Amino acid sequence: MADAHPFQQGERAERTVRTLGSRQLAAMLPDPAQARPAYRHLARAISALILDGRLALHVRLPAERELATALNTSRATVTAMYDLLRESGFAHSRQGSGTWTALPEGRAPSGITRLLGPQDTAIDLARAAPGLPEQTLLDALAQVTPRLAEHAHTPGYHPYGLPELRAVIAERFTRRGLATVPEQILVTAGAQHALTLVLGLLCRPGDRVMVENPSYPNALDAMRRARLRTLPVPVTDTGWDIGIIESTFRQAAPRLAYLIPDFHNPTGCLMPEQERVRILRAAGRSGAWLVVDETLSDLALDTPAPPPFASRTTPGGAGQVITIGSMSKTHWGGLRMGWLRAPARLVTELAGQRVATDMGGSVLDQLLALFLLARAGELLPTRLEHLRRQREALAAALAEHLPQWTWQLPPGGLSLWVDLGAPVASALADRALDHGVRIEGGTHFATDPGLFEQRLRIPYTVPPDTLREAVQRLAAALAEGLSPASTTRRAHWVV
Repeated sequence: MADAHPFQQGERAERTVRTLGSRQLAAMLPDPAQARPAYRHLARAISALILDGRLALHVRLPAERELATALNTSRATVTAMYDLLRESGFAHSRQGSGTWTALPEGRAPSGITRLLGPQDTAIDLARAAPGLPEQTLLDALAQVTPRLAEHAHTPGYHPYGLPELRAVIAERFTRRGLATVPEQILVTAGAQHALTLVLGLLCRPGDRVMVENPSYPNALDAMRRARLRTLPVPVTDTGWDIGIIESTFRQAAPRLAYLIPDFHNPTGCLMPEQERVRILRAAGRSGAWLVVDETLSDLALDTPAPPPFASRTTPGGAGQVITIGSMSKTHWGGLRMGWLRAPARLVTELAGQRVATDMGGSVLDQLLALFLLARAGELLPTRLEHLRRQREALAAALAEHLPQWTWQLPPGGLSLWVDLGAPVASALADRALDHGVRIEGGTHFATDPGLFEQRLRIPYTVPPDTLREAVQRLAAALAEGLSPASTTRRAHWVV
């Protein structure tokens, strides 16, 4: 006999179940009147939310009567929807204890399937992640092999990171204008790992966290999984509304704020100097921590690379800044190399948090990172020149084949944030799959469901010819005709 599901093993387990409010779930779902039969329409939407991580697993769903009221539909519709979710494996129930979200046997969350990449010949524009030239990797491996042999006689555990790598990263901050010592550096398995460590140490379920809207989807997902309450502040084509940010710090007193000020993902905006100072002051007055994601800072295409956000000396502010970075966008995501810079005492506490699940990163990967960072002055200019050519090719192709779309050319980063002029992004992304293009609609970058349905993020991380072909395929998909309610979105993942 198979073991019972862990959330079906008694009252103690049931007390740990999170309950989703009826209004909260209704806000994530489409209008039941948009398609018939309504119960299938709603069940498909909930399944997609579960697969792409916006609806967590093992969450108790609302009672049927309450959800029917919130959706303005009949209880019979909700009952049929729950039955279909159970039949398909996306929910399970126990009499008297409610219904919980679940993952069907044999299915993987789209966070896993998306990171595995396309399994066919599709053009992948869902991931803004450049590759590493093969010869560069071979040269690096040849250089670090003797050094790896030197480490073979040691235990190999480095919870803070290799001392020599911490020193190089610290020197890099100092060279960019922020005096840093190795004790202020923690080497991590990417920027996402760094953010997760920070959220786990500094925040508790229910804490308020200020985030940009739109923002990096994986960061938003980490906050949802930590059960944090996000306070969205808008980022538009013209940048940040600093007045709203200052007001949010003053009135809502968030525990933490997560910002991408350098070539913001997905808009590409670069925050002006004076706005950074105002944010530091506002955060200092409120006592909030600032987590600044500088993963894209080096990808400056039309402007000098900005100095570290924390280099602005503002009383009460600079000591509360945690800077996270990564080699995924400048070099290769396969390295899984990132870091954070924070006060030395906090770095020690974060390292303690880390060892509960991860006793240290791969020595080989860290030696590779050392080699590549040492050659950054040689490698980065070539990467930037390729990105400029690819950005130019993408912009030209869009102007030729989709002139009704609009965008702001970003001064750096990896993608365009395109306005389609109509809320059809999800439908277009779904149709584009049939034309061999994988791409993400703007809703995946939103703090709340349904926003940015008129937007696409289009990375320029593939060769110019591939970008031109992708745009022609998108134009062909659009020419077939779309409407906002014409399709049920297939779940994807973005990087």
